[in-house]
Order: sequence, then structure tokens, then C-alpha cells
Amino acid sequence: MAFEPAARARRPRSRQSAVRRAWLYCLFLGLPALAFTAIFLYQKDFSLSTGLLLIGCVVLYLAIVAAALIEGIVRPLQTLSNVVSSLREGDYSFRARGARTGDAFGELAAEVNALANLLQKQRVRSLEATALLARILEVMHAPLFAFDRENLLQLVNNAGVKLLGLTHARSFGRTAREVGLEELLAAPDQSIHSFAGKSTRWLLRKAVFRQDGAPHTLLLLADVSLPLQEEEQIAWKRLIRVLGHELSNSLAPIKSIAGSLLARVDHMQGDDDTLRDFRRGLSVVESRADSLHRFVQSYRLLAQLPPPHFQPVVLGKLLERVVLLEQRLPILLETGPPVELDADPDQLEQMFINLLANAVDASLANGSRPVHARWHTDESSVWVAIEDSGMGIANSENLFVPFYTTKPAGSGVGLALAQQIARAHGGEIRLVNREDSEGARATIRLPLFAA
Repeated sequence: MAFEPAARARRPRSRQSAVRRAWLYCLFLGLPALAFTAIFLYQKDFSLSTGLLLIGCVVLYLAIVAAALIEGIVRPLQTLSNVVSSLREGDYSFRARGARTGDAFGELAAEVNALANLLQKQRVRSLEATALLARILEVMHAPLFAFDRENLLQLVNNAGVKLLGLTHARSFGRTAREVGLEELLAAPDQSIHSFAGKSTRWLLRKAVFRQDGAPHTLLLLADVSLPLQEEEQIAWKRLIRVLGHELSNSLAPIKSIAGSLLARVDHMQGDDDTLRDFRRGLSVVESRADSLHRFVQSYRLLAQLPPPHFQPVVLGKLLERVVLLEQRLPILLETGPPVELDADPDQLEQMFINLLANAVDASLANGSRPVHARWHTDESSVWVAIEDSGMGIANSENLFVPFYTTKPAGSGVGLALAQQIARAHGGEIRLVNREDSEGARATIRLPLFAA
């Protein structure tokens, strides 16, 4: 930028030198005429006053012609120079006058004007493309970051700012280490990562681009938590289906044989202690086989959950019915706005029964304090919150994994089934520890209208 003032300062000097050269050339062109006039006056023996008058007229005529010639040549060049200077500085509003065909200066002015029109259109397209890109980045749900060769953050969209927990002003110019993205910046493309200790899993996409000749690295994070969870559910369903089939086929004859043997023991002769041991052992085998069969059937619910049959459901009345089913602890249901949604009432009841039972179990293990439930709505969804007063969540990553449970007598089916029902309705369940008190909060989001 230091050379710009010097260039502008030299420009008037070059124009003045060009004008002086033009006057000098005109003087050289007029010298023969002046010499011829002087010789003519000398030969005709004119008086001094007459000779000076004629020479003055000739000089005046030559000066007028030279001035007109210089004006006709230098002025268009100065105009074109101003237009080109404006184009160089990014101002495309100036145009050269006198653009016409059949004239060298007119054709040059026409070309300069055409160049100005082209640059103006390109600038408008560039501004429109930049505005469109900025709008796309603004509405993107995927966090996007761009770092320069010094690993300084140069570009971030709203989703990225939200993920970082900073403002735009505090994000720009920070290093990858300062914003916590150093590991992602060094990670390979299409790898999966967790960020900031959260359970969300992100697919990393990396690309390299150049800006002002310098290389930059682009990071794009795509939330793949839901697709991965769906794949895990499909895998669990297949496993449950296979195990359930095999175990059921094995448990049925075990239970039948144990029952038959138990019936024959009463007719057997022998020592009483031995017969008593036979009865007790066969009873245990029959009982455990029956319990294991019921246990397997409960897991098969996950693999055999039918698709929801949507119909209008009044949420308030449904929650009131579910709350009355739980008698171990009082459940304080806060009345929310009247809302009707498209859902399967039977599946929703089962989902809320499982969630309330889980909340009551947690509260009973930590002082038997009441459970709170409430709901609110937005433009497209209803949000139901269930808060317990338990010990909180210790391992949030395995909450919705089938078979996983922290309860001594738990089956690990309730939360997994509730999440499956919510997702079948186009919603989702999230469990987090409460910030205001002990315990956990289950937030259920359900769309008002079926997809």
C-alpha cells in the first residue's frame, strides 16, 4: 500500500510533461510557417508595424490550432486514464464519453466502457455468489471451520460458533489449540470423533483450498450419531432375533422335561432327602427356564416393534393416564398448553411408562423425592421433560444400548424401547444430568404432525 500515494503523485507530472511535449511538437510544426511568413514580409518590404501584425496573427492562429489539437488528443486520453484508474480502484460507475465507431479514440473509449461493464457484471456476480455462500454457511447445521497455514481460524459458520461456545468476534484469529480443534486438524479425512466430551459423534471431512495464494484447510463436521445409533439398533435387532429364536427353542423342551420329571418324582420310591433334592432341583430348573423364557421375550419386543399407527392424540390426557399407573412415588405433572399430535397412543403410553418407571427407580434409590413432569410446544414439536431426584447419570454413552443396565434387577430394555418408539415417531429422547439439583432429566421431543 505504500506505493499508491507515490504513483498518484507522479501522475499529474506525467500529464504535464505529455502536454509540454505536445506544445513543443506544435512549435516545431509552426516554425516553418513563421519562417516563411518572415521571409515573405522581408521580400515584400512591408512596414514594421504591418509585419508585426501579420506575424502576430499567424502566431495566434497557430496557437489556436495547436491548442485545439492538444485538447482533442490529450483530453480523451486523460478521460480514459481516469476511467481506467477508477476501474483499478474498484469503482465501475465511470464511463468514457464520445464512444463511437470510425474514430480511433471513440473505439478505444467504447472498448474501455465495455471492459467497465464486464467488470461491473463480474463484481455483481461475485458479490451475489459471496452473499449466497454466506447465507448457505449461516443456515448450515454442520459446523464448518477454515484454518490458514499458521493454524489460525479464518472462517467459521453459526453452527461452528455454537459448537465452540464462543462468539464470532472471539473465534477469528484463534489457533486450533485454543479452540480445541487441534486434534481434528491433524486427524485423517472421514474419521469419526467426539468433541468437547459430548456423546455426539462427528464425521470429519477435510479439504484444502487456496486464498490469496496461501493454502487453507477446511474442516466440515457431520453429525452421524443418529445414523450410527440406527445401525447399532439394526445390529442389535438381528442379534436379538437370532438369540431369541435359539434360546426359545432350547428353553421350551427344558421347561417341559423339568415339569414332566417333577410330576414323576411324586410317584418314585426312595429316600425322602433324595426325593426332596430332586423336587427342589427340578423346580429350580423349571422356574429358571420359565424366567429366562420371559426374559428373552421381553428382548424380542425390540426386534418386533410394529410401525406406529398414527391418529390424533391429546397429550395432556395421555400423560394423566400414565401418571396414575405409577403408585410408588407421587409424580407432579405440571399442566402445559393444550396440544394434539399425530401418534400411536399405545406406543406413546409404553414409552412414558418406561421413562417414568426409570425416574421413579432413580428417585427411590436416593431419598424417595417426587418426580416432576411437564411439557411445552414450539411451531412443529412438543417437548416433554421428566425430572427425577436420583444420583444422576454415570455413563451416558450406554443409556440406550440394549442389555445395558445399572439396576440389580433391570433388563436393559426400557430405555432402548422408549428411544426406539420416539424415533419411530420422528422424535428423540435425551437424558442429561440436572444442573439445578441432583438427578437426571429426560427430554422427549415429538413432532406434532406425522411425516
